[in-house]
This record gives sequence, C-alpha cells and structure tokens, in this order.
Amino acid sequence: MIRDDFAVFILTYGRANKVITHKTLKEAGYTGKIYTVCSTDDTSIDEYKKLYKDNVLTFNKDDYVDDFDIGDNFSDMRVVVYARNALFDIAERIGVKYFLVLDDDYTAFNYRFDDKGDYCTTKIRQNLDNIFTSIIDYYKTIPALSIALAQGGDFIGGSESSLAQTIKIKRKIMNSFFCSTERRFKFVGRINEDVNTYVSLGNVGKLMFQTNQLSIEQRATQSNSGGLTEFYLDKGTYIKSFYTIIYAPSCCKIGLMGNTNKRLHHVVQWKNAVSMILDAKYKKL
Repeated sequence: MIRDDFAVFILTYGRANKVITHKTLKEAGYTGKIYTVCSTDDTSIDEYKKLYKDNVLTFNKDDYVDDFDIGDNFSDMRVVVYARNALFDIAERIGVKYFLVLDDDYTAFNYRFDDKGDYCTTKIRQNLDNIFTSIIDYYKTIPALSIALAQGGDFIGGSESSLAQTIKIKRKIMNSFFCSTERRFKFVGRINEDVNTYVSLGNVGKLMFQTNQLSIEQRATQSNSGGLTEFYLDKGTYIKSFYTIIYAPSCCKIGLMGNTNKRLHHVVQWKNAVSMILDAKYKKL
C-alpha cells in the first residue's frame, strides 16, 4: 500500500484526452492518489472533470504572478512554471505532505539497473507503490529539496553512455520532482524553469539531484499538441535556453547539442555551478 500522505500530481493543459501518464502509472502498479492539475484559464476543464471526476484540481495563475521571479516582462502565461509553484499550496490544501510532480506525456517508467547493478532498460509493470515509498523514505532522511528520476534521453548511447556505467546521481532535476510541503522552494523563469531552478539554487548550496536507477519515457518534444508545445514552437529553443543564462551567467552558456542534427541548448559548467561535497577528513580542526 502506498503511504496515505503521498500523491501524484499530473500537470496538464488543453489535452484532456491525452493524459498518457495516468494510464502509465496504473500499468506500472501504482494504486495511490492521482490528481490532474489544471489552471483556471484552461477551456478544457469540463472535459477533464468528465474523465477524472473529483480528482481534478485547479488553481489561478493570477494568484502566483508576484510570487516568484518570472525573468522577463512578457505577458504570455502559456507556461507551466505557475503550476509548479502552485503545487505546494495545492498539496497543503488537500492534506498531502509528500508528492510527485509529473508531466502528462509519460509512456513508461523503467528500471535502469538490475538487482546485480548491471545496466538494463526494463519496463516497470508492477511494484511502483513500493518504489515511490522507498524514494520518499530515503528523501525523509536527507536534506535534499527534491529528487528527480532520470529521463530516457539521459541514456543516449545505451550501455555506452556515461550514465549507464554505474548507479549514481547528477545534480539536476528535470521533468519529475519528488517534493514535500515542508521543503518549499520556488521555480523561476518563464521557461526552462527546471534548469533555472536547479542551477540557481545549486549556486547557493541547495541540494537537488536526479537518480539514474529509474527513468521515465515520454513523447518526443513538441510532438504532442497542447501543453507547452505551441509556446516552444513559437519562441524557439534559443530563447528557452537563454533564460538559464540570465539566472546563472557564471556557470551556464549557450552551446550546440547533438551529433548530426545539432540544435542550440544550454550548457552547464558543473564545477562552477554547485557546491562540492568534500570528504570529512579534510575538515579543519
């Protein structure tokens, strides 16, 4: 049984019939609370309520306009950062202490290492309750603000990729977020808000990290209409990536990503981005 003070929040906008994550959670054996979170400016709310009944939660973006740094003076509000920041209040409102934030387009949850510690890609078809409970139990014992699951794209190159060599963590959180109402933080920037947040908070010593033991798979970027797709198609990846430069110019830059079909993307210089953890033997007496 999944713990009673935990819930999964699926962020979605304008695609009530395409909340793939809901089905994927069930297929992986999750039996706990699932809430679909919509903003009040979504004209599809009635459709969501027909499908998900009382498990649709709403918030007003206007309530969060002055609650965090948006990073610009534009007026376009077709972005997810408002929802991410509203979730701490939403969780408290429904009596949830721990929660997992997911997008609506996940097609699978995967194991990335087997019980011998060898790299694999095995779809999770049961036991997701125990997996989430174990993550929360660990999260409670450490000072991290948030823990994320790896993404399929982190393992490009398969068994030859750097992340496939051994179980480890990376100092970034993207796309999925285990959080607590007792460890609040603000997502910042209109877009690229996850990168903006883990870099700017990492700059001041806050701990956030991704585990590579598990990963999520999702639809290809900009292939699923609705949500943020139209915003990204309108603004382009250069503007998206440049928000992170605004928040952390000392350790981030714009570079090229990919081998053949290269595209502009943010590049984080990690040795300049986050506090390093030293062995206790170096402590001054």
